[in-house]
Amino acid sequence: MSKKLTGFSALTFDCYGTLIDWESGIWDALQPLLHSNNCDRVTRNAALTAFAEIESAQQGETPDMLYPLLLARVHQDLAKRFELSTDKDLDRAFGASIPHWPAFPDTADALRQLKKHFKLVILSNVNRDGFAASNRKLGVSFDAIYTAEDIGSYKPTQRNFDYMLERLAKEHAIGADQILHTAQSLFHDHVPAQKASLSRAWIDRQGLSEGGSWGATALVEDRPDVDFIFLTMGAMADAVRAES
Repeated sequence: MSKKLTGFSALTFDCYGTLIDWESGIWDALQPLLHSNNCDRVTRNAALTAFAEIESAQQGETPDMLYPLLLARVHQDLAKRFELSTDKDLDRAFGASIPHWPAFPDTADALRQLKKHFKLVILSNVNRDGFAASNRKLGVSFDAIYTAEDIGSYKPTQRNFDYMLERLAKEHAIGADQILHTAQSLFHDHVPAQKASLSRAWIDRQGLSEGGSWGATALVEDRPDVDFIFLTMGAMADAVRAES
């Protein structure tokens, strides 16, 4: 590839799926529903695939709904999809599960290494309090944080990227040509980032480039071009170290 990682001054990150292992978090948070229904027929892959479809549809229908409330609604719909019984307490607990979602094992070390070379920015589809809870697991202070709660819409809406670019230019003097958008989700991040003419690093946690499963991320039929592909954040940090 012609571009160098160290040619950029800022990394803008998706968080959930890239830095935080949201698939494990979602699956863990679904266990009370499955247990209360004595259900062993719903597999992890089936649950995550259904989650991807239901969550993206709900975000489109209610773009200003806070993410914990949206997750509670998704939980209701997942129960209905799999013909399971739920209640308000189970729905609410699933909606409040974000603080329990784990970071990937390589994330904190990788971010600390990357912080030596770049400004680090978050563009996330959760609410402020949800990200604050996750941030405590990430090991660094971010230079800017923009959430769906701040913006009033969810990615992949182009407005979210416009908001981030306007704020970074105005408040941090960071232009689009200085940014490498770094994310796992093709659907939520790489398609709209490409439309925003941002350079892109794909953290392919699901191994889609090697035939992996889509999991909790909505399907993208036509894979957008990216500038860099890494299977982990650790691999990206190693590549930056090798260039430095």
